[in-house]
Amino acid sequence: MKLMITGGGGFVGARLARTLLARGTLAGQRIERMVLTDIAPPPADLLADPRVEARTGPLLAQTEALREEAFDGIFHLASAVSGECELDFDLGLRSNLDSTRALLDALRARVNGGGKVARLVFSSSVAVFGPDPAVPLPALVADDTLPTPQTSYGTQKLICEHLVADYTRKGYVDGRAARLMTVTVRPGRPNGAASSFFSGIIREPLAGVEAICPVSPDVSHPMSSPTRTVDGLIAVYEASREAFCGRTALNLPGLNVRVADMLDALEQVAGPKVRALVRFERDERIAGIVANWPGGATAARAARLGLLPHENFAEIIRQYIDDCAALPDADQTLKGMS
Repeated sequence: MKLMITGGGGFVGARLARTLLARGTLAGQRIERMVLTDIAPPPADLLADPRVEARTGPLLAQTEALREEAFDGIFHLASAVSGECELDFDLGLRSNLDSTRALLDALRARVNGGGKVARLVFSSSVAVFGPDPAVPLPALVADDTLPTPQTSYGTQKLICEHLVADYTRKGYVDGRAARLMTVTVRPGRPNGAASSFFSGIIREPLAGVEAICPVSPDVSHPMSSPTRTVDGLIAVYEASREAFCGRTALNLPGLNVRVADMLDALEQVAGPKVRALVRFERDERIAGIVANWPGGATAARAARLGLLPHENFAEIIRQYIDDCAALPDADQTLKGMS
């Protein structure tokens, strides 16, 4: 089979690619070729795999050529992140909405020309949920909670969910949308996502660096580890249409946890000196965005696919530590534990 991962150079996209290449198969088919698209090249280990082809540049500039190219499956992860979309409205529309519409239209053109219907997994977000005066936000958002996003990013993701569902209804794609919980702990430098601090308050102290938390310790949010997120995307791809249960998006599982609980887990795993490197300094812009996100979520449909969250946040921290320990720069990324 031939696969494409948009956003394949990013953290989740690259991890998904490595997992699939290591498995060698997806939905019972052998993976023969994988195209990774992103604005930057993927990591060197992926480029070294003869099955991998990298295409760099904005996705919107690449979609026209896809009308002439057949893919068995696509994981559409590419997007501008939440903070970026609030600061640059046009960037969000272009990167999230316009690119997704162009990708779907390229797949539609293939089908209208007699080509095979491709299976597509769209990575949506828990940010589609938010408080609205007419629709109060419940303590836990469920698969069937009415989405009322309060950010441009969440709005763009929700529009794309409906586009994927409608193109699926019309028979242009076999589409499935999965709402990702906030993925942590992400390695590397902070990005433009408003949720970036959720990783930073763990990653930086483990590296021996002070971290600033811009929200209250009582802020609660659903979290997922990189491994559980990738497992969820693969399970959604491999599910039958009947098992996926409809065309609407489902929530991937997440652990509902407060910032204070995260720091308690950090102290449990790495000690009080590491925890002490986190300092609270409120950022009204970030706090305002996060205040409009759910404090927790459930994922009943994902559970029926065998997908469950971690039992506690310490498990997520230990997964990050294990990942770092296997890399050459472990002495730096885990410096705070030495």
